Order: sequence, then C-alpha cells, then structure tokens
Amino acid sequence: MELRQGLKFSQQLRMTPQLQQAIRLLQLSRLELGEFISEQLEENPVLEEGDEASSVPESTEEQAITDHITGAAEIVDNITPEGSSEVDWESLARMKEAAQQSPITQPRDDSGATHYENVATRAQSLSEHLGKQIAELDFSERELRIAALIIGNLDERGYIAAELDEICQREHVSSEEMAEVLDTVQRLDPSGVGARDLQECLLIQLRNSKRKNGIVEKIVEKHLPLLVTRNFQVIAKDLSITIEQVIENVQIISDLEPNPGRQFGAETVQYLTPDVYVFKSGDKWIVSLNEEGLPHVKISDHYRALFSDQKRGSKDRSYVSGKLKEAEWLIKSIQQRQSTIYLVTRCIVAKQHDFFEHGIEHLRPMILKDIAKELDLHESTISRVTSSKYAHTPRGIFELKFFFNSAVSGTKGAGVASETVKRKIAALVRSEDPKRPHSDQALVEILEKDSIQLARRTVAKYREQLSIPPSSKRKKFF
Repeated sequence: MELRQGLKFSQQLRMTPQLQQAIRLLQLSRLELGEFISEQLEENPVLEEGDEASSVPESTEEQAITDHITGAAEIVDNITPEGSSEVDWESLARMKEAAQQSPITQPRDDSGATHYENVATRAQSLSEHLGKQIAELDFSERELRIAALIIGNLDERGYIAAELDEICQREHVSSEEMAEVLDTVQRLDPSGVGARDLQECLLIQLRNSKRKNGIVEKIVEKHLPLLVTRNFQVIAKDLSITIEQVIENVQIISDLEPNPGRQFGAETVQYLTPDVYVFKSGDKWIVSLNEEGLPHVKISDHYRALFSDQKRGSKDRSYVSGKLKEAEWLIKSIQQRQSTIYLVTRCIVAKQHDFFEHGIEHLRPMILKDIAKELDLHESTISRVTSSKYAHTPRGIFELKFFFNSAVSGTKGAGVASETVKRKIAALVRSEDPKRPHSDQALVEILEKDSIQLARRTVAKYREQLSIPPSSKRKKFF
C-alpha cells in the first residue's frame, strides 16, 4: 500500500451556466419570460429597457436567422418547411394592413375616456350574498353571530363543511339555537344552501319550491344510488308505482341544483397571449412572432463607456466586464429562444398544412421526433419549445403541443391522428338519439365505416378523456 500521484485524461459532459440559462428560457411561458426579464433589469445595472432588442456580435449563422425573423414575418412554403421564397413585399403590406384591421390588435384610444370593459370588477361571493340577506332579517346579535358561524363554515358548493356539534361546543351555542338559525339560513337564496349532504340539499329545494308530492321525496331519501345508475325498474317495484311515475318524478329531481354555490364559485377567466400568429395571406401561410408586451432589453451605453474608459480601476472594469457578459448572454439566449420557437412553428405549419386549410378532420399524426429530425434538434428541445407556447390561428388558439398526436391505424393503411378520432367520437355523441345513445361497441362499428379501426377499450379511454359518461348514464327517459 502506497500513495502515488498520476495524471488522467477524461471527457465529461458539463453544462455551462450560459447553456443552463438558455435551456431555462426556452421552457418558460410568455408570462414567466416577461417576469424573468423584469427581474434581470432590476438586478443587472448594465441592462436597460429599450424600444428594440439589443444585438450581440453577428458572428454566427444562427444570429443571422434571428435578425431576419425578429423584424418581419417570413412566407412559409405550402409543401415543405424548408422551402425558400423571395420576400413578397406586397404580401407583407397586406399582412400589416390585415393585422391592423384584425380584432387581435385593438386600436389605441388616447381620448382618456373610461371604458366599461377596463373597469376591474370582482364577483360577489356566496358568503357576501348570504350576509346581505341575513342583515335584512330581524335577528338578535346572538342569532347574527350563529348565522355568521354557519356561513363561515360553508364550502364552495354551499354545503356545511364542519360538524355542527363541534361548532356548538367550540362557540358555546346550544343545539336548539343552532338548528333554529340553520333552518332560516336554509330558506335563503340560493335554494339548498346550508345542507350537510346531497340528500338534504335536494330535500331543501323540494321544500322551498313546494314540489313535494309524497313520491319524489321518497326517491331522494331512499333511492339516490339507484337514481344515479338509472335503475328505474327497482325504484318502481319498491315504491309500488309505474315506470312512468318514476320518470315523471325523476324529471323533477333533474331540475334541482346539486351545487347551490355553483354560480358564486366561477373562477376569473384567464386570457392567453399567443407567442406566434399563424394566418393566411393569398395562398401562403404566414408565421409571425408576437413581440408585443415583452420587455426589449439592451446594453446601456453608459456602462459601455465605463468599460472603455482606461482610467477606471481594475476592480471597476472587472465588475462592469462581468455584468456586460451576463447581459450579452441574456440577450443572445432570448434571441435564440424566439428563433427556435419561430422555426419549430414554421415546421409545424408546413407539416400540418391540411389542418390549417380544412380543419381538425385533417390533422396528421405527428411526434416530436418528426420536427426534431427536420430541424436537426434534439427531441427534448422540441418538447421545451412546445410546452406552454400558444399559436393564434384562424381556427382558434392552440398550444403547440396540440399538433402532436399519436397515430391510429385505418383500414386503408393511412394513419389518423388521435385528436381527430376524439373529435369524431364527441361529434357522434352530440348527434346521437338521447333515448338510444351509442354504446362503445356501436361507436367502434361507426368509426370502422369511416376507415378507422379501434378496439372497444380504446374508444372507452378516449370517451373518458373527453369526460363523456357511458351510454347507460347518457340515456334519457324524458
């Protein structure tokens, strides 16, 4: 045993901080990218916001591509993504005019007038709605306190989310007082609020609407599980009534609201800002990056001058030099991100040309490897580019991931995109007879007539992904 010194040469794959930053920026959404750029503007004094993005040394072919695509849209060939064409200035002028007239870009209004659409509003909550009604009642202070306890323990559905006995013990309230105030709360709007379970919620609504007839409440009290499975024969036999009477009372129940707080629990609509625009000009499809709303960063001329000043001390020059390099790498990474998104979208448009021309029925099967091979990029890069990136098209706003679908075999040997099959299943369900809905096997047979071969379990899987219940639960008796 002895110690020796020796030299060993080896190769290792290590990610530089600059490469890590480029990968991170590539997978950020548009909103996250804007927040990240704002953070960098605060942290790095060399960076400042300008009207146009600053450029880095133009020494690579990749930078030339970026410079070409950042300023204007490029005409996309209809057949192959790599097809080249000269710049059609007339088409670009028509594109600009169409963009100005499009509802996507609203004309700027500098009149100073306040528009109703721009006023921030907040939807009224369930507790606020109930509180206003309670305030109009002739309640004592103690009753108001108990009512506030009940309302404070309601969930988003309008059901009591806590045990009443625990509330009584904790707040030193008698069960009689709690029951009396609860009965009043359950008579407020929306009907059914303050229930402890679905059965009580339905019974409260039947009472408030005066629709109790002796049969409908028995169905709610004893046969809710059978009602879910639509086993009306067993209900009719147990209650000694006809199927027609069961169906008549089930129709009454179907008009009730199982979630009284639904109208107050609506979430605020989140609007998407597309990363790219895809639209047609003449017979060409055009891809244009959406740079609006993103902060444009550039390197401060003041700090460039400081770096060039030979009279500055070595520490100052070293600090400015480090910040300058960080700023240049950030700008280059942003440009690379935008360039890659553009190139990937352009390739997608070329390969899915039939979809843009004719609709969802013509969506082609496509995987990440197809685009990666076309652009000579890694599949992981394509995955990062297409995640949380959206394209505005004449057929709607789609995430770039939408255009990647597995292939479903057809009887004629041609593959069909799985998304297209899902849309066909949804359309068949919408057009079916509600009293005689299609079973999964019936859907298989109908699709086979359209040259699409699927197993029954695959149809069931697609149906579940579309949140479509089975035929037994879709069947309507009235």
